[in-house]
Amino acid sequence: MSISFVIHGDPVGKGSVRCECTRKFPRMYMPPKTVAYEQKSVAATGRMIMAGRPPLDGAIWYRAKIYLPIPKSTTKAKRAAMISGEIRPTKKPDATNVLKAVEDGFTGIVWVDDANVVGGAFQKFFSEQPRVEITVGTIGESNG
Repeated sequence: MSISFVIHGDPVGKGSVRCECTRKFPRMYMPPKTVAYEQKSVAATGRMIMAGRPPLDGAIWYRAKIYLPIPKSTTKAKRAAMISGEIRPTKKPDATNVLKAVEDGFTGIVWVDDANVVGGAFQKFFSEQPRVEITVGTIGESNG
C-alpha cells in the first residue's frame, strides 16, 4: 500500500541553522520560513492524510514532484513552455532542500523517523499551482 500527499503552496527548502551571535550566549535557531513550512504545511498535511493511523516504520521509499511557481514576469510563450514541462526549473529552492523539509515535517506523523527513508526519486516542474506531490510506501511493496 502506498499513501499519496499534496502539500499545497510554494515549496520551501530547508534553511540552515542561524546564529544570533550579538548576545553573551549565542542563540541558534531555524529560519522562521522553514519552521512555518514544516509545521503548517507539511506536518498539517501529513496529519490530515494519515488521519490517526500510526506512522510507517521500516524501510521507506518515496516519489516526489516539486512544482515551483512561474515567475510573474514570464512571457506567454515561455509560460506555456514551462507549463508543458519543456522548460524545467533550474533555480532555488534546491529539490534536495525541499525534500529535507518534507522529510523532517513528516517525521513522527507519516514515518517514525526520516532515517527510515532508504530510497526515492524526485522531479522539479513549474506550475501555476505550486505544490509538492509525494507518494510514500514501504520497501517490499510492488512500487518500492
